[in-house]
Amino acid sequence: MNKKKVLIVDDDPDILVILKDNLELDGYSVQAVSTGREALQLIQEHHDIALIILDLSLPDLDGIQVCATIRERSEISIIMLTARDSVADKVLGFERGADDYLVKPFDYLELSARIKACLRRVSSLKPEPEEIIEFANLKIDAGKNAVWKNGTKVNLTVKEFGLLLFLIRNARRALTRDSIRRALWKDTDLYAGSRSIDVHIQHLRAKIEDDVSEPKLIVTVQGVGYMLDVDPETSSR
Repeated sequence: MNKKKVLIVDDDPDILVILKDNLELDGYSVQAVSTGREALQLIQEHHDIALIILDLSLPDLDGIQVCATIRERSEISIIMLTARDSVADKVLGFERGADDYLVKPFDYLELSARIKACLRRVSSLKPEPEEIIEFANLKIDAGKNAVWKNGTKVNLTVKEFGLLLFLIRNARRALTRDSIRRALWKDTDLYAGSRSIDVHIQHLRAKIEDDVSEPKLIVTVQGVGYMLDVDPETSSR
């Protein structure tokens, strides 16, 4: 059985050693680097990394910048592990594409649980193979996590793709932010009070709507949440 590969990005050598040793004991294949540029280079060269543990205070690039750059290129799961504990930093982390956020000092058992949960969420978002979904001017190849708008490929993050699929599976149903949060993150307490859902909706709208100021596909249901206001057509190849 192939081991899941985890990349640790942290400039603290003690944390690198502790995390690497514990993760390898848990059965992961681990790579560790101390700078953002090293991380970006590794991600470009290796396409089998399943998850990244990312510090924000790096010596060359800010971790937020590293996260945003990764998200432009990849759907790899990202857990931010940092001493920055302000709400503003957490919200910014999620806005830039983080899947989870854990503050130092931390308990390894909690980090381990979050890693497993994060990898489970990615697996749970994988759609039925060979499924093609079409509506409006969009075509979604669910088996390849690919979306086209008017024939041009649209690059979605794993969270955006998962959100789109969740809306499609529940088309014409008003979905509360809590129901979306539970479906995509499972842990409602961790994200309670944040604008994560609204931010992801905004990002998804920007990529699939013709006019973001007047969305026709993902509509806001006042007092409830959001709804995909179309009936998608699904076929199998």
